[in-house]
Amino acid sequence: MKLVDAHAHLNVSEFDVDRGQVIKDCLDKGVFVINVGVNYQSSKIAVEIAQQYETGVWVAIGLHPGNIGRTKKEDAKLDAICDDGFDKNLFAELAKSDKVVAVGEIGLDYFSKPKTAKKFEEMKERQITELKKQIAFAREINLPIIFHCRMAHNDLIEILKKEAKDNGAIRGVVHCFTGGVAELEEYLALGLHIGLTGIIYKMDSDEVIKKIPQNRILLETDCPWLSPPGLPQRNEPQNVQIIAQYVAQIRNGPLELLIASANRNAQELFGLAF
Repeated sequence: MKLVDAHAHLNVSEFDVDRGQVIKDCLDKGVFVINVGVNYQSSKIAVEIAQQYETGVWVAIGLHPGNIGRTKKEDAKLDAICDDGFDKNLFAELAKSDKVVAVGEIGLDYFSKPKTAKKFEEMKERQITELKKQIAFAREINLPIIFHCRMAHNDLIEILKKEAKDNGAIRGVVHCFTGGVAELEEYLALGLHIGLTGIIYKMDSDEVIKKIPQNRILLETDCPWLSPPGLPQRNEPQNVQIIAQYVAQIRNGPLELLIASANRNAQELFGLAF
């Protein structure tokens, strides 16, 4: 049975040595992948990777909130490179590829706080500014959005509610969901999908997982991070099958039904053909 890993980072350096083999193993097992950028360079590389495959590998392009600013080290890893703001023209060129199916991952991340309250407020303001630019960009090119949110649900929900009121419904997914039932209900009311990753092994999230409607679930690995327990530290897309099994167990429902629903959700949200 085919299965979509709706959020992977096969473009990062952890896969430089054997990326081709990892992707081949996935496709041979029927695991398809949306490869996600966090800055311009990683988004560009994700497009270049996807163009090598007729089907089964797609791309999301965007500027992650943690990658806004100036890169501190010249030899920084690809996923640590910062862009000094969202460059619409550069990303618009990438979006011309038919492999690009979403804008993401974009959003808010308040985990790493600056030393002073003033700097923290400046960071939040900058993230919100760049997020709004990218939401407008996604609407312009008519693509769904992959939202990143860490320790910032209240602000993100407030922004999305205003956006929906002013400009209409937003298509997208809250990736690697870490909120509670209250946040879940807010996102569902906005029409968003919910992405489940290996983070669920580290959280008491059973109640949330049970409350997600079947037609809103997406399954993700967020590889190379968040590997399920007992597996090598480097996560891989094929491990999405293990996450599917765990989610089905929590929901006390058939695995085949969960996978079929998650695949259909990914196809409908991202316009995937397989």
